[in-house]
Amino acid sequence: MKRKILTAALLFSTAWACFAAITDLTGKWKGSIVTADGNEVPLTYIFKVDGDKLDGVIQTPQDDLKIYDGKITSDKEFTFKVDVSGEAVVSKGKYYGDSVIVEANLGGDKLHSKLLRIAASK
Repeated sequence: MKRKILTAALLFSTAWACFAAITDLTGKWKGSIVTADGNEVPLTYIFKVDGDKLDGVIQTPQDDLKIYDGKITSDKEFTFKVDVSGEAVVSKGKYYGDSVIVEANLGGDKLHSKLLRIAASK
């Protein structure tokens, strides 16, 4: 019985530590994407992490895109959706501490962006 309680406590604390590591993702990140026609589009991501949930906004030169259905999937990885021209675009991200990589598939084009922190959340 003690072993089961100890195992459960260890699993819980390990899971909690994983989510705690990625809470540093909260804040403002800047990067860009290169479109299929070669144009570079600057982007600013504002991430907000609450437990295993992720939301926020992506600021583009044309419009702001609301991040929704965001989930922290491990201590470094996350997913989220944004709507672009009425289409839900699923993005995957990986947190490296000082940078973030985000990948998305928009209309068959694979988009890749490296983000660098510009402001931490208070």
